[in-house]
Amino acid sequence: MSRVSGLPSFRAVMLMVIAVLAATVAAGGVVVLVSDDVVGSTREPPVRGKPSPSQSPAPRLDQLVPTAAPVKDPVRDLARAGHKVTATPPRVLAIAPGTVPKQTRFRLGELASVRKATVVDAGAVKVSGTSINLLAVDPADFRSWTPQPIADQPAVWQALARGELVTDAAAMRKFGMILGAMYQVDGGPRLRVAASAPLGLHGVDGLVSADLGRRLGFAQGVAVLLHGKAGKIRESGVRQLLGKSAQIVMLDASARTAKQRQPVQQPSQDQPAQDQPQQVTVGRPGSYLELYKASATRCPGLSWTVLAAIGQVESSHGRNNGPSSAGALGPMQFMPATWKHYGVDGDGDGKKDIWSPYDAVPGAANYLCANKAGQGGERLRKAIWFYNHSWDYVNKVMGIAEAYARTYA
Repeated sequence: MSRVSGLPSFRAVMLMVIAVLAATVAAGGVVVLVSDDVVGSTREPPVRGKPSPSQSPAPRLDQLVPTAAPVKDPVRDLARAGHKVTATPPRVLAIAPGTVPKQTRFRLGELASVRKATVVDAGAVKVSGTSINLLAVDPADFRSWTPQPIADQPAVWQALARGELVTDAAAMRKFGMILGAMYQVDGGPRLRVAASAPLGLHGVDGLVSADLGRRLGFAQGVAVLLHGKAGKIRESGVRQLLGKSAQIVMLDASARTAKQRQPVQQPSQDQPAQDQPQQVTVGRPGSYLELYKASATRCPGLSWTVLAAIGQVESSHGRNNGPSSAGALGPMQFMPATWKHYGVDGDGDGKKDIWSPYDAVPGAANYLCANKAGQGGERLRKAIWFYNHSWDYVNKVMGIAEAYARTYA
C-alpha cells in the first residue's frame, strides 16, 4: 500500500512537538504532562455538584479519634487468663465520727447478715474551691468492693497505685471534669484523673490510694463498708456500734424496696446494688478535641487551641507523623533529643511514646509550659517560636488557634 501523500511523517510530528515545547519553556510558559500513555490519561468528567476529595470539608476535632498502637499489659493478660477478683459490692457505707477501734471492726463483721467488713480512710479535698469527697484505699484490697467490670479493669488499680485519681462517673459529669486532665488540689498536689467508673458509693466522688490519702491528711479508719445478702443488714445494728452521729447510707435501698414490692424476686448476692451502667472509662480521651483540652491543663494559662493549632500544622492531627526531613517524629513532630527531656506518659501505660498522640500532645504542653507559654502574650509567642524557630510559624499557629477559638466557642 502506498503512503498517503500530503500527511507529515511521525518523525516530523515529533520534531514539531519538541520545538513547540522548547519555545514554550523559553518563553517562561508552563507545560503540564498528564500521562505518558494517551489512553491511560483519559479521565471521567467530574460529576456536577459532587466535590472532589480535596474539596470536602475537613472533619471537626471532636470527630477525629486519636490512635496509637496497643500496649501489652501483663496485668490485663493475667485477668484474661482467669486471675480475677470476685466482686462483693458493699451494702452499707458508714462514716464514723472518729477512727473505728479494732474491736468494733470485729463486732461489725459479726452482725447478722454481714459477710465481709472493711474500714478505710476518708477525706475531702478542694479543687478550685469545689469540695470532693474521696476514699483512700489499698488498690489490691479494695478491688472486690467495686462492681465486677471495675474490679476486672487493671487500669483502674494501676492508676491508684501510681497516685492518680479515679472518679465516680456521676461526679465527673457533676463537676465537669475531663478524663486525663490534671487538677490542682487547693494547698496540695496536682492530681490526674486517670479513670472514671460508676463506683456505686453514694456520696463518694472518687478514690485515691491509701498512701496519697495519708499525705493529704485524710481521717484514718473512719469509712466502714459492709457486704452481705442484699436488703438484710439492719441499720440499727450498725448505728448501735458506730454511735448516733455516724452517717449511714444503705446502698442496697433499691433491693429493700424491691423486696417489699416483690418478695419472690430477690437480687443475687453479687449483683451491684444500684441499677446503673457499669462502663469503665480509662486513660485515653476519645477525640482530639478532648485530648487537646485535657493536655492543656498541664500548663495553667495555656489555651487548648494553641495545642490544636500546633497539631494541625505539624501533622494535621496525626495524619502525617513523619519522620520529617529534619528527623522530627510523631503527631507533634518532636526531635528525639527534645522528647527525651520533655516527653511524658500521658495515658499511664508506662511508656513515653513519641508516636502516641496520648503522650505527644501532653508532651507538647509540657514543652511549651517550660518556655512559659502559660503567661500569655509575648511569652506565649516566644514559647511557640522555641517549638519551631520561625516567626512565620508563630503567626500561622496563632491564626489557626484564633480560628479554633471561634469555631468551638
